[in-house]
Amino acid sequence: MAGFFLPGDSLLVTAGLLAAVENSLNIWVLYLGLSAAAVIGDTVGYWIGYHLGPKIFQKEDSFFFRKDHLLRTKHFYEKYGGKTIVLARFIPIVRTFAPTVAGVGQMSYKRFLTYNVLGGIGWVVSMLSLGYFLGRSIPNIQKRVHWIILVVIVVSFLPILNEWIQAHKQKPSRQS
Repeated sequence: MAGFFLPGDSLLVTAGLLAAVENSLNIWVLYLGLSAAAVIGDTVGYWIGYHLGPKIFQKEDSFFFRKDHLLRTKHFYEKYGGKTIVLARFIPIVRTFAPTVAGVGQMSYKRFLTYNVLGGIGWVVSMLSLGYFLGRSIPNIQKRVHWIILVVIVVSFLPILNEWIQAHKQKPSRQS
């Protein structure tokens, strides 16, 4: 549950910042280890969705799941799956579910893996590098790390807030 409130972005930026100001963290070890962890984590999510998802939709329509939702998911991932896997890395909450939904939608594993690796490495390297750059550029930044984390969390949630605002603008207003 804490993962929803402490986005991985803020943790990666903090790790990069600490690597810049402390001698205990090696940035190259962080790049390699955390990139591998990101790819492996999403791969596990994909396989959970791939193997368990279709079983949920065995019945034509169940109380929670409808077979047509599975078909729409499959078509969505055939068309937009690559972009979704890469971009979801940068959006809290969405990043948690995108690989599992890709598995449920039966996205080709080879295609998923390609975008998973690109997205995972891109996300880890960009967030760690941001923290590392800030740590090298701003003197005594470790004294203000809580502000850096807060800014990263707020910026991470801006795409979700924007989508929510857009969705509410498009809803027709109720007239009494």
